[in-house]
Amino acid sequence: MANNSFAVPNRIWYEEGELQLDFPDGWEVLPCRMNGHNAPELNLNQIQSAFGNPIGTAKLRDLAKGKQHVAILFDDISRPTPTSDLLPFVLDELREAGIDEKSIRLICATGCHGAHSYLDFERKLGTDILNRFPAYNHNVYENCTYAGTTSLGTKLYVNSEVMSCDLKIGIGAVIPHPQTGFGGGGKIILPGVSAIESVEHFHGLELKARQEGKGKTVGMGNYAENPLVQDFTEAAKLAGLDFKVDVIVNGRGKACAIFCGDAKAEYAEAVKYAAPHYATRPVPDIDVAVVNNYCKGNEAALGMIIGIAMLSKKSGDLVLIMDCPAGQVVHYLTGSFGRSVKGRHFQAVNISRPWLKRVIILCPQFEHAMTDWLAIPGTVWVKSWQEVLDILTQDHPHGARVAVVPDGTIQYLSQA
Repeated sequence: MANNSFAVPNRIWYEEGELQLDFPDGWEVLPCRMNGHNAPELNLNQIQSAFGNPIGTAKLRDLAKGKQHVAILFDDISRPTPTSDLLPFVLDELREAGIDEKSIRLICATGCHGAHSYLDFERKLGTDILNRFPAYNHNVYENCTYAGTTSLGTKLYVNSEVMSCDLKIGIGAVIPHPQTGFGGGGKIILPGVSAIESVEHFHGLELKARQEGKGKTVGMGNYAENPLVQDFTEAAKLAGLDFKVDVIVNGRGKACAIFCGDAKAEYAEAVKYAAPHYATRPVPDIDVAVVNNYCKGNEAALGMIIGIAMLSKKSGDLVLIMDCPAGQVVHYLTGSFGRSVKGRHFQAVNISRPWLKRVIILCPQFEHAMTDWLAIPGTVWVKSWQEVLDILTQDHPHGARVAVVPDGTIQYLSQA
């Protein structure tokens, strides 16, 4: 029955590999890749060059001279940033400045996400780094110090350990984000290591923009006039973020470009690269959209955005592949914590559109609590691709035109 196949990447940070998607003979299966899908992976010379030629500031080794306490912030396991590959270059710069390793601590910028275990840190940082340096979780509810108020009214309270350091370095990635357009830059500070009250106000800027008829300034790929970008950029300056490292990733989640330097300046250059790189041209006239979720595998609901948009021209089925061995991320601001207990910004995804015939979620680690959030009427949850196929062949007995999105968590629709 099924020799028409397409492979998608799956299980980043775990037993990484490919998931083979087989379709019935005669079905038209079309890839829907972002422009930069096949960009080559970064090499050693490119990384060294980026550190040697920072954007908008002096070299890290020069900034570090005479400093006493160093905080290195890194994004959590919900992001594909290869932190263990980038840290040695940061540490080399600090060594050149004469910084004692005992002065360095690593802090995971979890924002409102759940805390990391040793195994999470090991995947992100590597065993060697954990043997040499302390790695800490950010606590969004406690131990934060007031750093000032942004022009958009966010009272900024930042992790007190970070604020106690006189050199602050961030390592992250510039990838599409459903509110800020793209992550990266000063987002490592806000929401990365900020208090819940600060993060709540920050996220509220998106709702405010939409209520004021400025919805096109926020959302996937929209960054130029985005109030949240303005806010996290100001926050980084208030918190004293000295140096930021950001990577861009390809369709396999591998770093393919790097930008270093002043958080505002390097972000400005990075998003110019990122906007066309992650842009994805829609496949027209489809019956089924299959959206895999890889780089942010534990935030797989993001794949709904591109999937629903792709079906807007013609009624069809949406298949969302949600396969993360550790399950979906804990999110204290937007998550569900009981039948009647929710995060401050919890909002069920219960979008009903006339062109959305059926939603099928392939989730081997089915979490009942996820249905509080992913609550589109008629959604079917299954645990195997064969179950998906059984439903699709019943819905489309005469064949179908299928678009397959390799990674709905970092791709966004554009005509670019």
